Amino acid sequence: MVTVTTDGTNAVFEIKGADKLWSLTSRLEIPLAHIKEARRAPDHMPGWTGWLTLDGAKIAGAHIPGVIAAGTFYHKDGWVFWDVHHTAQAIEVVLHDETFSRLVVEVEDPDRTIALLNATKR
Repeated sequence: MVTVTTDGTNAVFEIKGADKLWSLTSRLEIPLAHIKEARRAPDHMPGWTGWLTLDGAKIAGAHIPGVIAAGTFYHKDGWVFWDVHHTAQAIEVVLHDETFSRLVVEVEDPDRTIALLNATKR
């Protein structure tokens, strides 16, 4: 699970619990100006239910299809950071001018987090 806060300039994605170990990351800080859009993750996310061999590859982290995706992955559209156990709680944050093209993360309140990120982006 990830907690998302903003400080006026940046969105801070704080990875919680054992997910720090699985994702090999504890925190991501993204300038709000680099967030294109935050939205619910699609029902069918490439790589979630199957191995990433056709859609991309796991670079660092953990991946068991349908159970956990955590860490850095490479997909057709670029680098993606994942931290998801339950897709119903997952959001997708589309970025520009960043190493990652997207963040796909599980949050406690997806609607509130999406509203926070979309209201504060520049």
